[in-house]
Amino acid sequence: MIRRRRECLGCCLRFTTYERIEESPLRVIKKNGERVRFDKARILQGMLRACEKLPVSMKAIEEAATAVEARCQGEYDREVHSSVIGSLVMDELRKLDQVAYVRFASVYREFKDVNQFLEELKPILEKDDGKGSKS
Repeated sequence: MIRRRRECLGCCLRFTTYERIEESPLRVIKKNGERVRFDKARILQGMLRACEKLPVSMKAIEEAATAVEARCQGEYDREVHSSVIGSLVMDELRKLDQVAYVRFASVYREFKDVNQFLEELKPILEKDDGKGSKS
């Protein structure tokens, strides 16, 4: 809360005003149309699950989750679709670890068969030439 002393230009009396920042929390529009409050902890939880048993530091995961949150807060005023958040998370995971990226993508994109999975892997394999995961 901000306290300000002001003066009336008409009668020259002084008075105090109190101001507070009006927050408009970011809302997430889910696939089913439901709107929920943006929660960085859910992003972090999904990233942690994707990076489980991989050589990715907790600090790197937290920084990636913070980057996703910052982009959502900066680029969207009141509402953001969950698909946008998922894409941002996949972009960050791709930078951290390819295995984590593929794990997250397989759940997020709900692959129905092996062919969909291979289509997701194809660009990684072409780019990487079989060098494996980078951390």
